[in-house]
Amino acid sequence: MKHAIGLLEIENVTKGILAADTMLKSGNVELVVAQPMCPGKYIVLVSGDVGAVQSAVRSGQAVAKESVVNDFVLPNVHPSIFPALNGCSEVKQIRALGVIETYSVASAVVAADTAVKAAGVELIEIRLARGLGGKSIISLTGDVGAVSAAIQAGSHVIKESGFLVDQIVIPAPHKGLQASIF
Repeated sequence: MKHAIGLLEIENVTKGILAADTMLKSGNVELVVAQPMCPGKYIVLVSGDVGAVQSAVRSGQAVAKESVVNDFVLPNVHPSIFPALNGCSEVKQIRALGVIETYSVASAVVAADTAVKAAGVELIEIRLARGLGGKSIISLTGDVGAVSAAIQAGSHVIKESGFLVDQIVIPAPHKGLQASIF
């Protein structure tokens, strides 16, 4: 069971690869993602026990230094984060639609985890910076009240960092739009 995840978002690929190697060597963590993202950034996402993930992220920060754009350690990550990161969420129907747009990968995952823990919603996807110029998007669905509460909570947790671009809640998205969400 993955208890925690940690992520480093790095402004260049070479430092990202070095950080990934260092993070994996620092402790008992599993590599979830290590790949380049738009616009030339690199992300490293690891999972494991909280202490091991914290140690891995600190080690990665130490070698990447000023190249770190954003980072986090999330203990007790919500289980729906993993399928949403992989685009494999099994959402059957979109009721109300909520979307949060961020300037960083790390802030999107933090916002998604906070949102899904705040209200009874389903994550549709966490789209990480690919083809988005470095931005990331989370989408979720549920009843209007729950979606509004989740979007408010997810946006609030990243707003002060300056990584929030925008957020919306659409109470009843058109069926034509729904087809493009899945």
